[in-house]
Amino acid sequence: MRFHLALTLQALWTGVCQAAMQHYPAAWGHYDVCKSQIYSDEGLTWDYMACQPEAADMTQYLKVTLDPPNITCGDPPETYCALENPYMCNNECDASTEELAHPPELMFDIEGRNPTTFWQSTSWKKYPKALLVNITLSWNKTIELTDDIVLTFESGRPEQMVLEKSLDYGRTWQPYQFYATDCLDAFTMEPKTVQDLTQHTLLDIICTEDYSRGYVWKYDKTVRFEIKDRFALFAGPRLHNMASLYGQLDTTKNLRDFFTITDLRVRLLRPATGATMVDENNLSRYFYAISDIKVQGRCKCNLHANSCVYDKEKLSCECEHNTTGPDCGRCKRNYQGRAWSAGSYLPIPKGTANICIPNNIGPVTRVCDNELLRCQNGGVCVNNVRCTCPSTYTGLLCEKARCESELGGCGGPNSGQAPLTPPSTSTLLLLLLLLLGSALLRQASCWPAPL
Repeated sequence: MRFHLALTLQALWTGVCQAAMQHYPAAWGHYDVCKSQIYSDEGLTWDYMACQPEAADMTQYLKVTLDPPNITCGDPPETYCALENPYMCNNECDASTEELAHPPELMFDIEGRNPTTFWQSTSWKKYPKALLVNITLSWNKTIELTDDIVLTFESGRPEQMVLEKSLDYGRTWQPYQFYATDCLDAFTMEPKTVQDLTQHTLLDIICTEDYSRGYVWKYDKTVRFEIKDRFALFAGPRLHNMASLYGQLDTTKNLRDFFTITDLRVRLLRPATGATMVDENNLSRYFYAISDIKVQGRCKCNLHANSCVYDKEKLSCECEHNTTGPDCGRCKRNYQGRAWSAGSYLPIPKGTANICIPNNIGPVTRVCDNELLRCQNGGVCVNNVRCTCPSTYTGLLCEKARCESELGGCGGPNSGQAPLTPPSTSTLLLLLLLLLGSALLRQASCWPAPL
């Protein structure tokens, strides 16, 4: 009977493991589980792993601001002409009419509507003064980008534009990429593409002309910042070698920071004109219009959480590993036995959790608990590191009578104790394992720290 039950359990377990491996290939290292219960020599215990939230559409959680604030069209109402046909002037923008209004929220609504919804700026009516617009996306939370940033323009794509990022909630900004029809003329930079980058130059800020030349209204609408092409420099063209990428992210802080943001800013510097000269007699042809912005990423939780919640208009990690804070960036109270550390992607595929440990424990093995390693003979376990024994007992688990070391032993006339029954085999085995673990830890502490 027992044999058949064991075979059944083994078959079920094998099936579950195979299903899990098919769904989550080990090579990708999804890091979606923070801890699991396992059986060890000490019995049922927790196995901690590095973990992170699933990637998601981060535009659901942002706040958008425009500068100047009155740059959106419709107040007062205005009529626009098509860029490719200056005589087609039947597009009206009126902020007081819902069907004709183009507020910034329409950059993040559901795509696929007919007619297309989009934000639109005022026209270039103050030419030759530059038509400048800053669109700032703020999360009030650190975000790790996982896919390309994509802007879809309903108008012609801008002839000059800069994408910028902030890592300190908008206090300072760094360029991500420059875009222009002529990089030398606009930014005094040689034109490049993401294909020109290598593993050694991945962090270089480039100017590209790929998304600015031409103004075919119906087809060339998107402007990208290529995240996946940069990932591919380490993970291969189809991102099959994610272990290599995770290893680089783990060991190169600048690389990981490059894909981390709190805010994005789109600086629109010059609208599409479709010609070398601006038609000053029909400036209503020139404006910006954006129908969609895509930002795919995940909450940064320092590999200490596998979920992120949005509550009261704020994102926050649901921290594990005895950590706390919006990014799980510090140890919980009473769990500061060693300095906080971010989790590690290595070794692939589970990583290293680097959990926070209780105070005053340090790097020592667990001596006692209230489940398997119980203190004997009325002893009390203190912080899992020692047993406080009654006055008549001693030993790691209070397993020895103090009188054993006295003259005459425990059977002596002055011992006050009857002879003790020898400890069980299981208790002796536990003690042997504990002593072996302590010795190994002491030996490990003698090794020099790695460079």
